[in-house]
Order: sequence, then structure tokens, then C-alpha cells
Amino acid sequence: MLSYFKSQAGIKTIPKDKIDKIYKRYRIQAFLAIFLGYMICYFSRMNFTFAIVPMQKSICLTKGQIGLIISFFGASYGVSKFVMGFVSDRSNPRIFLALSLILSGICNLVFPCSVNIIYMITIWFLNGWAQGMAWPSCAKILTHWFSDKERGRKMALWNISHNIGAALAPRVATLGGTIFLAFNLTHYKGYFYFPGVISIISGILYFIFSKDIPIKEGLPSIEEYKNDYPKNYANENGTEPKLKIRDVFGKYILKNKILWCVAIANVFVYVIRVGIESWMPIFLKGTHGLTDGEIKTTFMLFEFAAIPGTLLVGWVSDKIFHGKRTPVGIICLVGTTLFILIYWFTNNVYITYISASIIGALIYGPVMLIGISAIDSVPTNAAGTASGFTGLFGYLMGQVLAGAILGYTIDHFGWDGSLTLILISCALSIFFLSFTWNAHNTDENITL
Repeated sequence: MLSYFKSQAGIKTIPKDKIDKIYKRYRIQAFLAIFLGYMICYFSRMNFTFAIVPMQKSICLTKGQIGLIISFFGASYGVSKFVMGFVSDRSNPRIFLALSLILSGICNLVFPCSVNIIYMITIWFLNGWAQGMAWPSCAKILTHWFSDKERGRKMALWNISHNIGAALAPRVATLGGTIFLAFNLTHYKGYFYFPGVISIISGILYFIFSKDIPIKEGLPSIEEYKNDYPKNYANENGTEPKLKIRDVFGKYILKNKILWCVAIANVFVYVIRVGIESWMPIFLKGTHGLTDGEIKTTFMLFEFAAIPGTLLVGWVSDKIFHGKRTPVGIICLVGTTLFILIYWFTNNVYITYISASIIGALIYGPVMLIGISAIDSVPTNAAGTASGFTGLFGYLMGQVLAGAILGYTIDHFGWDGSLTLILISCALSIFFLSFTWNAHNTDENITL
């Protein structure tokens, strides 16, 4: 059965006079497929954040229980991202993302079937595993269809897919709830059923229209096509080395000091991102007294502002810092710290809009740059494993802190305690990233 997930050899070799035309078309097709696919992943993931309020009206959930659901999702997502990242490096990525969407959709369909907290945690845990399969397969496609010198901009452009998905998620979820309300059905269940159906249909369409890596489509590697070989890629004859499992984990993962630093930094970056994003509706409702419409506007501004912010960060890291991701990431984190303070203390709805927008524009920069730093520090055929490794830290630890620990803190120490922990995370993320200031595609920076 596992052989079905493996990339199949190219059926034929594309004639040389047609390579350029077909390569350009397939690159666009591959990019659009992962952009739309990953965007839709967020419909069946971020819907929980906005289902919380209607769920609390129907069933009794404490903030601690909500935090547990968020944490178990994050833990599952992180482990899945790492484990399935390793598997995706040896598999057909189009099958992986399609399966991710379909399984996530099924989890959304069965999640509202019970109000038992153990059941809810279990199903959302499984949803986290399904969602964790998506990022590594997208990373693999990006690294095989776009070369080192253009990867920052392409990764930044692709990265905004989850901002668009997250920004549209409350509207999609609310539409589902409205449909259920119109038919006199349980309101909050529509927040899960509607995105679930969309996810399943999208997974089927993705499988039909997406592409495998170039060599499996009868094309040369992207490094050969662009004549762009990173220092840790080419061997003597200019071809990608075949890595053994012990080499992937030994040299390029476990002994990779750059990867360890960005992975630990990722823990605290995710505390910031998830801590602001996941708790935003309850925080703004409870402390700032915003209406439901104002809360949704704030959330959409937070996500949509990330789009120009992420694109700018990717361009700056490529063009001004010549592939060095850390300096730009640290600048973003310093700005994030300042505007979290404003977001925390303001009572003006328009300043809340502005501060949330700027936080969104800045925090997704480090999230994206850490992902690029991870895949920059390893050969392309270890990209899924490297991205999964940083995701393991970000979600297994970062989202657990942002979920269960922040939920406990809110219950016992209030919002001031939780925002203090988020600011401490800003400082720690800057500290660990600073050790990778000059890192970019250099073997001498890898071994511990």
C-alpha cells in the first residue's frame, strides 16, 4: 500500500525544444495548486476559533478546555509535520496534500457529533495530524519547482495562501452556521460541516490537477533548468546527491546547529502568532468590548495585512540581505513587540484595527523566514524533513504553550498574565534567532 504514495518515474522525457514552454506552464500549475490547496486547509482548521463563541452558547466549555483542544491539535500537527515531512521526501507530494484535505474534511464532519470533551479533543487531534501532512508536501513542491535564488520570493508569495485562508475562514464558517440556522439546525455545527465539505471536494480536485516534482514529469531538475546549484546541493557531476536515512537525520537534522536554533526560535514565534490569533475573539470581546462585527474585521485585518508584509519580507531577504533570513526576522519581531503593547492597552477600536494589522504584517515574516531557513540549511531532498522538524517544535511546544498554558494563565492570572508571556516569547525568539545571523546555505555552519 505504501508504494502507492511513492513518486512514479516519468513516463517520458520531454523533448529539449519543448522543455522551456512546458516547464513554465507546469511551474504555474504546481504553484497555483499548492496555493489554493493550502489556503483551503485553513477553512477546516481556523473555523474552530470562530466556532468557540456559538459553541459556548450551546455547550459549556471552560477556557481551559478550549485551550486543551487547541493544544492537542497543535501537538498532533507538530508531530505529523515532522513524521509526515520525512515520509513526504520519499513520496508523491500531490497525493499527500490531497489526502490531507480529504481527511481534514472528514474530521470536521464528525467533530460536532458529540459534546464529550474527550471525543472533541480526539477528533481535533486527528484533524491536526491530517493538517500536518500539508506543509511538507508544499515545501517539497516549492523546492523542486523553484530554485534557491528565487525561493524567498516564491515562498513569500505562497505563504500568503494561509493568510487568505485564515482571513476567509470566519466568513466561510459563519456562512455554514447561517445556513444551519436557516434550517433550524444546531448553529455551531454548520461552522464545521460546511468547511468540511469544501475541504473534501478540494482534495479530490487537487489530486486531479496538481503536479509531481519535475523529474517525475519528464523534465530536468530545477537546479539544472535554472543553473542554480546551492552550495550544499551539487556534488562533483552537478547532480543532487542520494541521501541515506542516517545522513538525513545525522548530518542534516540532528547535527545541524542552524536548524536547532531556528526550531527553538520557532517555538516562541508560534506562541506569539497563535497566542494572538487563536485568543483574539475572546480577548477583544472580554477586555475591549468589541462587537462580533468589529472582532471579525480585526481578525481579517490581522490576516490580510500579512500579505503585503510577507511579500515585502521575502523580497528584502532575497534582494537586500542576499538570502540571509535572520536579520529581517529580528527586525520584524522587534516591531511585533512594540505593537503588541499597543494592542494590549488601547481602548480605541481604530487603534486596535491598526495595531492588529501591523502585528499581522510583521509576525508572519519570521514564521515564513524560519521555514525558508530550515529548507535553505539542507539539500532539497531533505526539505520536507527539515520543515517538519521546525514545525515539530513550533506546534508541539509553541501551540501547546499558546493553547493550554495561556488558557490556564487566562483563567488564573487574567489577560495581563497571558500578554506578558507573549512578550517574553518575543524576547526569546529574538535571542535564539540571533545565533543564525549570517547563516545561509553553508555546510560549514551545519555540524555541531
